[in-house]
Amino acid sequence: MSAALIIHRAGPQVTVQDLGRSGTLGLGLSRGGAMDRLAVYEGAALLGQDPSCAVLEMAGMGVVVEANCDTRIALTGAEITVTLDGTPLRWNACHALAKGARLDIGGFRAGNYGYLHIAGGIQTAPMMGSRSAHLAGGVGACISAGDHLPILADKGGDTGLGLSPSERCSGGTLRVVAGPQTALFQAEMLERFEQTAFARDPRSNRMGVKLTYDGDRFGATDGRSIVSEVVVPGDIQITGDGTPYILTAESQTTGGYPRIGTVLPADMPKAVQTPAGANLRFQFIDLETALKIEARDTAARHALKSQLKRLVRDPHDIRDLLSYQLISGVVSGSEEEPK
Repeated sequence: MSAALIIHRAGPQVTVQDLGRSGTLGLGLSRGGAMDRLAVYEGAALLGQDPSCAVLEMAGMGVVVEANCDTRIALTGAEITVTLDGTPLRWNACHALAKGARLDIGGFRAGNYGYLHIAGGIQTAPMMGSRSAHLAGGVGACISAGDHLPILADKGGDTGLGLSPSERCSGGTLRVVAGPQTALFQAEMLERFEQTAFARDPRSNRMGVKLTYDGDRFGATDGRSIVSEVVVPGDIQITGDGTPYILTAESQTTGGYPRIGTVLPADMPKAVQTPAGANLRFQFIDLETALKIEARDTAARHALKSQLKRLVRDPHDIRDLLSYQLISGVVSGSEEEPK
């Protein structure tokens, strides 16, 4: 019997994702991949594996799964309630998943995209160099109840480790660099753009984050004359009615709306995890500063393994507490000296 992750229940937007595919823009297919790429790196650090491993991405609702073999899991990204055979598990941590045990990932507490990592990664067939489903591009499909996702037999490793996640599920400021069309927006409009408190619209999806705001509309002076050209995740398009959209993983590959700027890749996890209704602001920075920020962010992702901490378990959550030798070496202090 091949090793597999058995899906008993799945929300409407559960997909297999990795870091996406490159070299497909000419085919009309954007990079795709996980919306929160930092969460993929965090899970890889927790399980001691490569971040290229495929994971389950959950949007808005989780899954109920079991494995037909002993394995290890990690949980990252948006914080979601989760139990293993009824016992609560810690988020942003790695755990043992015994054969036949039921993992129930339920409601979201914060953020929009949660990730279930499996030791060795999910082994679905790659397409064009990636296992990522790209729903907007018609590649792959959502996961459904009854699916058996192939996995590798776990070679073993540590469990009970946690990471302190960076705060990215409550809004805040996104750093932006100017692009080829930023100069089409008047200086006073760019200033107002930085001063405006935007709210994430609940209709956002894997193609883009729609923002709402109060006040006068935004628009470029020569927006109608822009020729459609290549766009990338992080670009902020301003539509004809003045609505800003932050393009994300499954954005189109070309667009004719003027782009007021581009969100730094380091800040995209915050852009995609900010919940509906929460506020986002923008701050323009120069390219030199942006490159330094990106270099620090890359170094921090690669250093995640050094930040792992052993979880402190609550005895209330330990089902086999009596099997632990809790008093080894403990004395009362009043014993007589041995004769």
